[in-house]
Amino acid sequence: MRPLILFLSVVTIMASALAAPHAVVRAEVATRDAAADFLAGTQVGQGTWYNPGLGSCGITNTDTDYIAAVSHILYDSYPGYSGVNPNGNPVCGRKIAATYQGKSVTITATDRCEACAETDLDFSPAAFSQLADISVGRLDHVSWHWA
Repeated sequence: MRPLILFLSVVTIMASALAAPHAVVRAEVATRDAAADFLAGTQVGQGTWYNPGLGSCGITNTDTDYIAAVSHILYDSYPGYSGVNPNGNPVCGRKIAATYQGKSVTITATDRCEACAETDLDFSPAAFSQLADISVGRLDHVSWHWA
């Protein structure tokens, strides 16, 4: 009985090792596909606000700047970003036009939002206040596109 269990264990381990590279390739393709979805058309997500400072792009911003942090998913998978130096991410400095209930604001991407879902934006107070009162805190269905 023990040799059979040992044999089955070895076969299982070998099968897992052989399947692993394919899983990595599928994950890389999915990441590239997700990034491509962010590059064109209109996106919809939630909008929140935060008090900026030194952001992931290496730029120091204040509450009065018209900036936003993009999701960590978008930031990390943005085409051309090597993952080595976040200050060199090509998303840094990109303009975004955001709209909520008929109000619009154009902001610059200067930071990375860890708590954001894929297409969410985390605005500076000045930018958020162009869309709604700060006391609202969270906006559903903010639409945005690269400007």
